[in-house]
This record gives sequence, C-alpha cells and structure tokens, in this order.
Amino acid sequence: MPAELLLKVNLACSLYMAGLIWFVQIVHYPLFQQVGREAFLDYEQRHQRLTTSVVAPAMLVELIASIAILLVAPAPPLVWLASALTILVWLSTMVIQVPLHGKLAKGFHSAPLKTLVASNWIRTIAWSTRSILLLWTI
Repeated sequence: MPAELLLKVNLACSLYMAGLIWFVQIVHYPLFQQVGREAFLDYEQRHQRLTTSVVAPAMLVELIASIAILLVAPAPPLVWLASALTILVWLSTMVIQVPLHGKLAKGFHSAPLKTLVASNWIRTIAWSTRSILLLWTI
C-alpha cells in the first residue's frame, strides 16, 4: 500500500476517533453518574460490548496503518510523532481505561468513574493531536 494512502487511512481513523472520543469525554462518560445504581451494572456491560464494536475496527486499522507507514517509506518527524501517539492511546486504553471499566462492570463505584473521566483526557488529547499532526502533514 503506498505511503500516501496509508497516511490518508491514518488520518481518516484519527479524525473518526477524535470526534468519537470528544463525545465520550464531554457527554457519554459524565452521564454514567446519571444511570443509577440499580441499572448501572447492566448499562456498563452493554456499554463495553457496544462501544467495542464501534471503536475496535477503527483503532485496529489506525494501529496497523501507523506501523505500516513507518515501514513503507521514510516518514517525516510529524508522522513518527503521530504514530507514537497511537501507541500512547493503546497503552492508556489497555493499562488505564480497560481495567477501570472492569471495576465498573462489577457495579457502580464513584472513584473508578472519576478516574475514568479524568484519565480519558490522555486519549482525547492524543487523538486530537494526532489528527492535527496528520492534517498538517497532508
């Protein structure tokens, strides 16, 4: 796959995820507190299942495109930085957000929810910055 196409795929995934993560950060995660303790367990489990189907394909394509573009042709420094931010997003997701969702899947707890909302800024800023870097590169 040519480097230009990989760059465009990267950008498309990044823009998609940036828009989605801003919605999650500003609207979706804060509304978790409004679900109520009785319905929270079911809500969180459904949230995990449904959200995975929306984010996993884009995240996987983004990761593959981020790695592939570095292997196909010499990449400018901004592309290297954008690819490093992809790794940051994955690390944050696997090390912080997934374990917090695991705790919340056992029932409502205020502390993990607050940590989830606060720590999600890592991904929000990373995807936003990736989008800007890739737009600038193109």
